[in-house]
Amino acid sequence: MGDAGSETPWPWPEYTREEGELHPDNAKIKKEIAAEYGEENLRRSWIQVCKMLEAVTKEIREKGSSMIREFSYDDFFTMNKADKEEVKRRGCVVVRGTIPTETAEGWFQWMQKYMQDNKGVITGWPKEQPYILQLYWTKAQVEARTHPRAMALQRAIISLFHDDEDLEQSFAAPMAYADAMRMRPPGNSFTGLGPHIDAGSLCRWGDPAYRKIYEKIWQGRPDEFDAFDFTWRKRGDPAYYPGSSQSHVVRAFQGWTALSPTAPHEGSLQLFPDLKAGIAYVMLRPFFRPPGNLGDVLDAEKWSLDLDDPWFPGVWRHTPQVLSPEPFPHLRLKETMTYIPEMKPGDSVWWHMDMCHAVDVEHKGKDYAAVVYGAATPTTEMNARYMKGQLKDFLAGVSPEDFRGGCFEGGLKGFPGESAILNGEEGKRAFGYYL
Repeated sequence: MGDAGSETPWPWPEYTREEGELHPDNAKIKKEIAAEYGEENLRRSWIQVCKMLEAVTKEIREKGSSMIREFSYDDFFTMNKADKEEVKRRGCVVVRGTIPTETAEGWFQWMQKYMQDNKGVITGWPKEQPYILQLYWTKAQVEARTHPRAMALQRAIISLFHDDEDLEQSFAAPMAYADAMRMRPPGNSFTGLGPHIDAGSLCRWGDPAYRKIYEKIWQGRPDEFDAFDFTWRKRGDPAYYPGSSQSHVVRAFQGWTALSPTAPHEGSLQLFPDLKAGIAYVMLRPFFRPPGNLGDVLDAEKWSLDLDDPWFPGVWRHTPQVLSPEPFPHLRLKETMTYIPEMKPGDSVWWHMDMCHAVDVEHKGKDYAAVVYGAATPTTEMNARYMKGQLKDFLAGVSPEDFRGGCFEGGLKGFPGESAILNGEEGKRAFGYYL
C-alpha cells in the first residue's frame, strides 16, 4: 500500500473548485445525462458506489500490494475463469518475465549509450533534468513493442474485452502505438504525475459515444457496469476535446516494461486496484455537492444532487482526469493508492484505461528506474487512422501526433529506423504497414 493513513501528507496538488474549469457548457452536459437517465437513478448509483468504496478501502488496507495479481508469462495465457475475473475486477496485472531478462537488460545498456551519444539533444520532462524522454523510435522501444512475446501478451490482454459487433475479436490484434520512455535517475523528487486517469477527462461525459460506455452507472445499476464491453468503448473519442495531452487512440490497457529493477519508493507506480468502484465514483462525483458540515462528508446520503454547478472535479477538458483527496473523499486516496510489487528487468505491468494511477514521488534507489511505455492497443477504425499517420512519422524520424515537440530522432546517432521492428510481417502490420 502507499504506507498511508488519513494523516499522511499529500505530496501532489489538490484540485479545488476555485481553480477549476467552470465552462458554462459543463452544466448542460450534467443536465443532459440527468434528463436521459433520471435523477433518482443517479442518486441510487451514488449511494451504492459509496458503499462499495467502504468495502474496497477496507480490503486495500488489509491486503495492500497483494491486491495486484501477478502471473508468470506462461501462466497468464492459461488463467482459469476465476483468475481472469479477478484480473478484470482489479483492472491491473503484473506479468513476470514478459521479456527475457538479458534482452531487457540489453535494452537498458543500449539506452544508456544512446543517451550519452546524443547528450544535449534529447528532450524530455521535466526540462531542467529530463527523464521522461521525448523519444519514440529507439531500438529499445520499437523492439519492445514488436517483440513476439510482448505482442502475444498484448493480444491476450485485449482479448479480455468483448464486442457485441465483433464476436471473433478481430479488434484484439495489437497495434504498435508509440509512447515515451522513462530513464529516471535516483535521488530526485517528482510530483508531475499524481493520481490521474488517462484517455481524456470531460470527453467521458461530453462525447455521446464515450458517455454510453457508462450507461449502467447512469441507470442506477453500477454493479452491472462492464468495463470490458468494447462495443461502445471503441467509439469513445479521448480527443473529443482536442488538446496537446490527449490521445487519438483507444488504449485498452496502459502498460510498461521494466528495463531495470524498481520497487516502492524507487520511482515505481501506484494504482487504485478496484476498477469498477473507482471509475463509477469518478463518473458520478460531478453531479453531487458535499454537505456543509465537513464531519458528514463521508455520509453519501447527505450529499445533494446539483446539476447547475459547471465544475467537474479534476477536469480540464484538454487534459487527462486528475484526482486528489479533497474533491474525491470517498476514494480515500491517501490510504488506497497502492504500490505495484517489486519489478525486475523484463517484467511488465498493465492497467485498464479507466484506472487511477500515479508515478512515485520518490526515487530512493541506487540506479535508474527505467521503463518502456507500451499500451495494449486494439485494432479499431479510429486507431487505424492514427496509425497511418504514425507510420509516416516513424519513417520520417519525427515525434508522433500525440507527442509532438520532441527532437528530430531521425538525426540522432544510432537511430535504428525500420531495422528495429521485430516479429516479421506481424510486427510490420502492428506498425501500420498494411493499412
